[in-house]
Amino acid sequence: MSFLTLRIRWLVLPLAALLLAAVAACGPTPTPTPPPTPLPLPTLPDVPLVSAGSDYTCGVRTNGIISCWGDNAAGKATPPDGSFVSVGAGGDHTCGIQADGAVACWGRNNNGQSAPPAGSFASISAGNEHTCGVRTTGAIDCWGRNDHGQSDPADGSYFVSVNAGGSHACGVQMEGSVFCWGKDDHGQSDPPAGSFASVSAGESHTCGIQTDGVVACWGRNFSWQATPPAGSFTSVSAGKFHTCGIKTDSTVVCWGGNYEVQTAPPAFSFVSVSAGGIHTCGVETDGAVVCWGYNSDGQAIPPIDSFVSVGAAWWHTCSMQTDRVVACWGYNGDGPATHPAGSFATVSAGGLHTCGIQTNSVVSCWGWNRRGQATPLAGSLVTVSAGWFHTCGVKTDGTVVCWGWNNRGQTTLPSGSFASISAGAEHTCGVQTDSKVFCWGDNRYGRATPPAGSFASVSAGAAHTCGIQTDGAVVCWGWNEFGQAAPPEGSFISVSAGWFHTCGVKTDGAAVC
Repeated sequence: MSFLTLRIRWLVLPLAALLLAAVAACGPTPTPTPPPTPLPLPTLPDVPLVSAGSDYTCGVRTNGIISCWGDNAAGKATPPDGSFVSVGAGGDHTCGIQADGAVACWGRNNNGQSAPPAGSFASISAGNEHTCGVRTTGAIDCWGRNDHGQSDPADGSYFVSVNAGGSHACGVQMEGSVFCWGKDDHGQSDPPAGSFASVSAGESHTCGIQTDGVVACWGRNFSWQATPPAGSFTSVSAGKFHTCGIKTDSTVVCWGGNYEVQTAPPAFSFVSVSAGGIHTCGVETDGAVVCWGYNSDGQAIPPIDSFVSVGAAWWHTCSMQTDRVVACWGYNGDGPATHPAGSFATVSAGGLHTCGIQTNSVVSCWGWNRRGQATPLAGSLVTVSAGWFHTCGVKTDGTVVCWGWNNRGQTTLPSGSFASISAGAEHTCGVQTDSKVFCWGDNRYGRATPPAGSFASVSAGAAHTCGIQTDGAVVCWGWNEFGQAAPPEGSFISVSAGWFHTCGVKTDGAAVC
């Protein structure tokens, strides 16, 4: 079993909770209310928020791009391109609200849970196999599986929020009462009377914050997930078998099942928290995302976003933080992840070694050095690239310098002036100052035979190479057994060729692999 606590700075938008199944019934008749003033469309917040799904997590970045991590069954963690203002992760599907209020869904659709209706929505929540949203009119629409009535909210009432759980859903009505519908075998759809500020539906229990800050829970309670502690809270999130909430002093408190430490939050101050299937994520007051609990599919490892650059090698990764300090992680048997102190302008992770250019233009390398790949030559460089067992760089006069293994001619220097360079496994490619790509070294599969054309950048992988042409299109050549040399259409600003795959960033900021 796998669990961890991870802190990574990342700004995201909220999403809904989760998750699995249970049986019948619905709650009382909703309180009739007059049609409200239209609800506003959601917008990107000024403070970061985070939320967890069943065994994966999604969020909306402050630029409107959705990122997801964890299990990707049925493509639920593969969001579409475009700009979003809200997202909700369910069991095996995800839905988000676009900037114009329209809902888009992806992932499993066996019960129609990923087939949203047309119209403009103010909020969205994905449950296990159903989805509910509040329209800008205040009316609720639900779609997907309906064997327990979880997709049949009562007509005639208006809501400010809704949350879809396992096989039930609950919403806060305009006057503050909670109304639930769907499966009620454990009383999860039978809310208490009173005025509520928010509600969260878990798998088979529900919790809400009353207007006086007290948390009330109802439904299944075998792990004490429906037994909240005393105190005043600002938010609450019901997971599968556990619940977490933020108290007025900004600390997180969790209760319920703790077999994967999903109810053991770190002692930080938080602005938001979300309980997932068996993991939990929250955002600290300084914007750092923290996740803890079960990590079987990477659901507790949010993507990195506090670095100005990152380079993934074969068994380790290095990146440069905004303060120009290098951070490395992963395999460190020969020290490729043990970086020196100092301020760096760029860093490149190779096979078992790493090289970087310090802000004073001095090149430093560390890690495995049996082929001389971590012993840089004297002189100032403007760029450096670490390959498998060799390293190359471009000097200030545009000439290329290489060191390390030369079994395939990968360090046999070419003539000419270069703007950039990329060292692969056993070949090297560079963009010359006339924007043409030139490659040398191992040419099996044609990896060192670039096409004609004008290029802005190039990246040499193991046995294939990709480059961005000056019009933004990506072109690849070489080994393509796994589709790594078959790029998608579109305009890109960066590309990186790995061993069996390639990734790039489009002009809209979306990552495509």
